[in-house]
Amino acid sequence: MKRSTIIILMLCCAILGALIAIPAVRVADKNKLLASKYEDWLKLSVIMQKIDEMYVDSVDHAKVTDAAVTAALAALDPHSIYMPPQKLEAAQEDLQGNFYGIGIQFNVPNDTAVVIEVIPGGPAELVGLEPGDRILKVDETPIAGVRFPQDSMVRRMKGPGGTHVTVTVARGNDTVPFDIVRGRIPTHSVDAAFMVSDTVGFLRLSKFSRTTASEFEDAVNYLSSVGMQHLIIDLRDNGGGFLDQALLLSNCFLPKGKLVVYMEGRHRKREDFYSDGRGKFQNTGLTLLVSDGTASSGEIFAGAMQDNGRARLVGRRTFGKGLVQEPVDFVDGSGVRITVARFYTPSGRCIQKPYDTYEEDLINRYENGEMLDADSMKVAKGGIVPDIFVPIDTTRVGRFYTGCNRKATPMRFSSAFFDAHRTELQKIETYDALMRYLDSAGLEQKFLAYAASRDGLSPTPEEWKVEKHYMMTQVRALVGRYSKLGDKAFYHIYLDIDDVFKAAMNAL
Repeated sequence: MKRSTIIILMLCCAILGALIAIPAVRVADKNKLLASKYEDWLKLSVIMQKIDEMYVDSVDHAKVTDAAVTAALAALDPHSIYMPPQKLEAAQEDLQGNFYGIGIQFNVPNDTAVVIEVIPGGPAELVGLEPGDRILKVDETPIAGVRFPQDSMVRRMKGPGGTHVTVTVARGNDTVPFDIVRGRIPTHSVDAAFMVSDTVGFLRLSKFSRTTASEFEDAVNYLSSVGMQHLIIDLRDNGGGFLDQALLLSNCFLPKGKLVVYMEGRHRKREDFYSDGRGKFQNTGLTLLVSDGTASSGEIFAGAMQDNGRARLVGRRTFGKGLVQEPVDFVDGSGVRITVARFYTPSGRCIQKPYDTYEEDLINRYENGEMLDADSMKVAKGGIVPDIFVPIDTTRVGRFYTGCNRKATPMRFSSAFFDAHRTELQKIETYDALMRYLDSAGLEQKFLAYAASRDGLSPTPEEWKVEKHYMMTQVRALVGRYSKLGDKAFYHIYLDIDDVFKAAMNAL
């Protein structure tokens, strides 16, 4: 047997986790039919061997092996997956809490990346990159006006620490190249934390990364120091992450000996996780905002707080991703994530939703009326059901609003507004000062003029009467993000049109 064939067979063994016996070959007529049992994994190894022996052209073993593994895992469940080196590195990087790069956040409103935030102390700030700069080139590669993929932009700016990258930007009428030495960049899971009343704090949590627990504790300590007695945590669209971070957050709020979650599988005995009673915020009031985008560790935390009577959940039924993935990584940088167990809330509810309609589940929620009516919610279909259901408000979505969002008009306007008012916005350091500035900036007239001249969109008086507050709050939030307050300004302003947040506040 060729050495390459042996390598393929060994990879199959490692990936599938089964011992492969010598294939039993039966000759039938002149076709030499091959006999194998599906349950013994033999057919896959036989096919790989015969491809190597018989295929008309040379075989890219890595490509074929990757395709075979991807297809095999896809037949199991939606979350058992194979990740090639680049994808695995990106996934791990996002959850580790830091990566190497230049330290900027940007949007792409008009086929050109616009810097909206420069991370304090990062490499980009040290060389003078500023919010509002438009990125034209990364090294010698043009990325502006050529429909360059956004993820490819990110990859070109990232790289090993200590390496150089030249980022050329447009600033006003000038073209400025910046030589930047890549460094370690922290990625935050707490997007914003601020007070919404004298005693109520708000915290936006986007994921459960390696640094989530420490970030969270720092933020809640600060809010407590300025008078917070009740905390609203926004878990909407939090796709999860590390289990241990969800356990640490749950521990913050529970007395000793409370069950947080348990997991169990065919090859995994039930394992229970309990609080240790050392949590610092056991006396802090708690409300959680959840949505169909809240998944995995977000659901574990939400389920633990709900079942232990520790928090009230407000919003809509969560995604329903309650599977335990165990990693198997390979020396080439690739890896697989194999589902080994399911998560259950303290009361015994399985978080995981069924696989049979997995891809259509969220669409079905709309079609079945679940997003509009709590009585249409199918409780047995997985996910965490909130204590207070808040339907989607469809009354404010009209022709003008839909047209503006389809063309990203608010985002593009905010970028253009910042170009014209860069100095004023970058001087603003407090929320009250930002509100005064936005109130006096004439944003409504300027936005309507921009939408009409750039996108040919103008609302009728009736449309604007319905959509004005909703649309202009978004515009104000996007413009406010260009101040030094960044995401804190964006989320704070946006709460004014957030029905889920309002329902949470009304329930206090």
